[in-house]
Amino acid sequence: MTEASLLRAATHVAFDTPTTERLVQLGATNVVRASDCLIVGPSRRDPREHTRTRAVWFSSSEEHPDTDESGEKWDRLCSPDVRWEPPVILWVSASLHERVNRWRTCSWLRHCRIAHHKVLIIDFEPVPLSRAASQEVLTRPFACSESVSDHSDEILLDRLDKAQSWSAERYDRAVRLWDGYVDENPLSFVESCITGVEGFAELAPLWALLSCFFTRKTAGGLRLSRFDEIVFALLSSEWQTALALAVHESETRIHLWHLLSCTGDMFLEDRLNQWAKHDLSAAVERAPGPKPPGHPMLSKVYRLTERGMRLRDKGLDQLTDAPSLPVAGTEAYSASSPWVLLEDGRLARL
Repeated sequence: MTEASLLRAATHVAFDTPTTERLVQLGATNVVRASDCLIVGPSRRDPREHTRTRAVWFSSSEEHPDTDESGEKWDRLCSPDVRWEPPVILWVSASLHERVNRWRTCSWLRHCRIAHHKVLIIDFEPVPLSRAASQEVLTRPFACSESVSDHSDEILLDRLDKAQSWSAERYDRAVRLWDGYVDENPLSFVESCITGVEGFAELAPLWALLSCFFTRKTAGGLRLSRFDEIVFALLSSEWQTALALAVHESETRIHLWHLLSCTGDMFLEDRLNQWAKHDLSAAVERAPGPKPPGHPMLSKVYRLTERGMRLRDKGLDQLTDAPSLPVAGTEAYSASSPWVLLEDGRLARL
């Protein structure tokens, strides 16, 4: 089958909007966009429950909608109107959230009874950075900003011509990784990330990223997660917008952007709002900002309270001192899921 006929006949799965648009420009007629960032927020094994739970998560967000400007869902993987015409071709960049979506897609296609040999998986390495790339980009610890659309049409068509299915064993491993990712007990998945799984080099950096959202247990007691610690280090008793925190000229801001490059910058405001609404004695206060609603990162201002300074400097008395945060199949800062990050990088129940 030629590239042109394969573009027309196959079902293509793209994990971001630019790749979706490029495939259509190249001649693809059936492209499924599945661009949900699964690094933050809840994920579930049952496809319907996953879709419902994600919808609830997005509806609770004041700044993080689950639809694009036209009102179409960012994630259409499990939409009932999708026509799954084999072969199914997965276009996957080196981005960590696309690699997680790849596992989920393999699991969904198995749910749809599409045989593994009818699924062609095209993995891309990062595009080499130019000499003009900023030092911040060069030193990013996580690959999260990559896109298949970074590559030329010639490269995309060449990779399409050489596309192959995975072995049954490797496909099974991908499905099992998704099962582990959405499990309420994350210990087995974390162990897989630390020890490694053949064919899935993304596991070690993925856990390095996910671990930044869990409460840390140290010799001195419980500490904020790495992400919250960075945010609290940028906050002060003075009112600031989320944008001001994000552009603050400091090494701490660079660490924040390394994480936001994987979660999306709207996650910063989401997390600030979660803190502001948590407890009667809030650690973070908020007030109307310089811009009206509808201007993300500028419509509210935030400041750290005395309680917030204590949490930042002295640590937490209990997990629920902070607002809970769903991560994959479990939650951080949750009394019902009391997982804490140990100094060796593993999780343990408190």
